[in-house]
Amino acid sequence: MHWQSQWHPSGIPQLRRCTSNTRRPRVGFEEESRLANTDRDWNGRYLAGDLPWDSGLASRELQRVIEAQRIAPCRALELGCGSGTNAVELARRGFDVTGVDCAPQALKIAREKAAAAGVNVRWIEADVQNFGAGQPPFDFVFDRGCYHCCRRVDFAGYQATLRNVTRPGTLMLCLAGNVDDQSDSHIPKVSADDLQREFGPLFDFILRRPFHFQDAGGVEGPLGWSVLMVRRSSNTI
Repeated sequence: MHWQSQWHPSGIPQLRRCTSNTRRPRVGFEEESRLANTDRDWNGRYLAGDLPWDSGLASRELQRVIEAQRIAPCRALELGCGSGTNAVELARRGFDVTGVDCAPQALKIAREKAAAAGVNVRWIEADVQNFGAGQPPFDFVFDRGCYHCCRRVDFAGYQATLRNVTRPGTLMLCLAGNVDDQSDSHIPKVSADDLQREFGPLFDFILRRPFHFQDAGGVEGPLGWSVLMVRRSSNTI
C-alpha cells in the first residue's frame, strides 16, 4: 500500500493543552479507574517498583515510525501510558498529547517526568477499556503493550475505546508481543492472524513488521509486532 511522504491532519479542531500537573477528567473517570477491568494489580506493581516492561527509555520503534512516515505533530493519545516516557517523548516532538492509564502511581511518576522535561501532557486516570466516549477523536494513537493485555480481559471494551478515540484517517501505532518470540519473556503474544482479525474490521494496515522491544539499559528485549494502521471510512465492527 502506498503512503504519502508526509501525513498531517487537517480540518480537526485543536484543544488547548493542559499543564502536566493538571487533571481535568470528565465526571466518572476516577470511578472508572478504581473499577478498571484488569488481569493484575497494575497500581500495586508501580508502588512496588516491579516494572519489567518499563525500560525508562522512549521507544525506538515509535521514533523510527514517526520519522520514517513523517508523521507531523498533531493531537495524540497514548493508551496505557504507564510512567509516561513515550507520552513525554511525543510532547517533546511537538505533539499535543493525552496519556491515559488506570494506575494512579504510574501517572504520578508520569507527571514528574513531564515536569522535569518541561513539556505539557494531559494525564487521565481511567480504564483504557470502554474509554473516550464523548471525547473529540485523536489524529494519532499509540499503544505499547496495552492491546496484548486488554485482549485477554475485555477485547470488546478495547474495541469500543478505539471506536471512541479514532476517526476516519486517524493513524494508530500498536506495539505488541509476537507469538514467534523464543525468549523466556512472559510478555503476552499475538500472531499476524490475530492482528488482522482484531484490527482489520476497523483499520487498514500500512505496515506490519517484527521488531524487538527495548529493556532497561537499551538491552534487546522480546520480539514484538510493530503495526501502523489507518482508520478506514467504514468498518464492520
